[in-house]
Amino acid sequence: MHTEREALYEGKAKIIFPGPDSSSVVQHFKDDITAFNSQKKDIIPGKGAVNNRVSYLIMRHLESHGIKTHILGFLDDREQLVRRVDMIPIEVVVRNLACGSFCKRFGVAPGTPILPPVVEFYYKNDALSDPMMTEDHLVSLGYATSGEVGHIKAESLRVNTILCKVMREVGIVLVDFKLEFGRLQQADGEIVLADEISPDTCRLHNASDDAVLDKDLYRLNLGDTLSGYAEVLRRIESHIPA
Repeated sequence: MHTEREALYEGKAKIIFPGPDSSSVVQHFKDDITAFNSQKKDIIPGKGAVNNRVSYLIMRHLESHGIKTHILGFLDDREQLVRRVDMIPIEVVVRNLACGSFCKRFGVAPGTPILPPVVEFYYKNDALSDPMMTEDHLVSLGYATSGEVGHIKAESLRVNTILCKVMREVGIVLVDFKLEFGRLQQADGEIVLADEISPDTCRLHNASDDAVLDKDLYRLNLGDTLSGYAEVLRRIESHIPA
């Protein structure tokens, strides 16, 4: 049980435990779910297992297409082995269709195509409500060099291209999604894709009827959250080899 181990870090949806060696850690997926900067929170039994599997399959698929990630292996229904990284405290959001805060900020109708896709940066800080940042902010505040920012943006757009294709092939529209990156501790600080990619971190709509299959089910009280997540997993498992 994870309670018998000393956690290195615990966040809203995951716990990080020591790995078998100094270059790896175990990423444990919790059933906790939050929205609106944790103003709304619950536990959904089974959610962690679904997200663990979805994220593992997607990360492996991205690796097969040349995206460097932290993923090492699938351990069990709750855990995966990943490379130890120093996380960059930035959330990268890629938007393909207008939704959520984008519509509020710019007065754009939901569902409006964003061409080319927009890449946004947010400072990951709950106390400050994750403020939006420019590329200059990242450099001037010392979170990344200009070259690293360019790399992160380019990799995020590559991920978008790959994920849009996969989701389209399984009848899902990738509206937008969040990525996080980290520097490998054992490889001279090389930046790799880390954290997770799951219905917790993506907006995913059913292509045929625009039904929501992601965290907005919980956030906006639109239906059974676990059923939506499980449907995403079912489609991805049928399309991406384990």
